[in-house]
Amino acid sequence: MHDDNYVPITTLGLSASKAITYVAGAGNSGVQGATTLFTVTGTVAVYLFAVCSKTLTSSGGATIKAGIAGNTTGLIASTGYGSITNALIWKDASPATLIAFPSLNIITGTNIIQTIATADISDGTLTYYCVYVPLSSGASVVAA
Repeated sequence: MHDDNYVPITTLGLSASKAITYVAGAGNSGVQGATTLFTVTGTVAVYLFAVCSKTLTSSGGATIKAGIAGNTTGLIASTGYGSITNALIWKDASPATLIAFPSLNIITGTNIIQTIATADISDGTLTYYCVYVPLSSGASVVAA
């Protein structure tokens, strides 16, 4: 069965993606706190990055980071919203139009999250890409 959320990258592994359009306010995508990006089953090796298609905005100096519970900057360092602008690739605190591939990380049975801190993100769009290789039997990464 074909699923548009999984695109094989033959030399790197599989990929899953998740787009988020940020909106501030209670119950919306731009509110402060943690949001699950990808559900991880089993043990996987992962690379995580995001592409900005609409500049992030915040009225209060929001920061954003990605990782896992207990290590919220384990995959992408905390970055001020103003650094993540249209057409940039975000994999660390210095988004750019050309990046070296992110570091390889191994995760076992722990979901990948983003955390917004300091203030809400009121506008903008990021598409997260998780390129992964299953290491244990039945391992997978699925957009949450």
